[in-house]
Amino acid sequence: MARAAILPNERLFDLTIRAAEVNDAEALAQLMCELGYETTKSEMQIRMERIATDERYRTFVAVRDGKVCGMIATLTYPSYEHNDPSGRILALVILRTMRRHGIGRALIATAENDFAQRGIRRIALNTRLAREDTHKFYESLGYERNGFRFTKALATVAAWK
Repeated sequence: MARAAILPNERLFDLTIRAAEVNDAEALAQLMCELGYETTKSEMQIRMERIATDERYRTFVAVRDGKVCGMIATLTYPSYEHNDPSGRILALVILRTMRRHGIGRALIATAENDFAQRGIRRIALNTRLAREDTHKFYESLGYERNGFRFTKALATVAAWK
């Protein structure tokens, strides 16, 4: 478990970052809802069980006073563009009531350290265009804008199992 460093102008409180567990599903579902992705506890439990079997994924949670208050999810993958693997931050969310206290920075630092330990030198992430505060947050941590993301929903024949 890593202890988060306290940054200037932040409130002092006890924060622990640890690997997520399947029994964190309810808290993780609540966090996904805060991002705008309606998710039930049972849906998140199924997702976490699938993700837990793939070593390329990592999920870390921030815990304060015994309660999960944030999470970051990452993925490492081979790249067509580079000879070495790349990393992607898939999700980062903090409970609304806990934002602006350094939790996001602590989770990013944890993910970056984990990537570095696995030999990852490049990290990418996506964020919605409307989340301007989020863009400023990532830029303050040295992330640079470098493109656009396009999405399209496809009709599927069978559900993923």
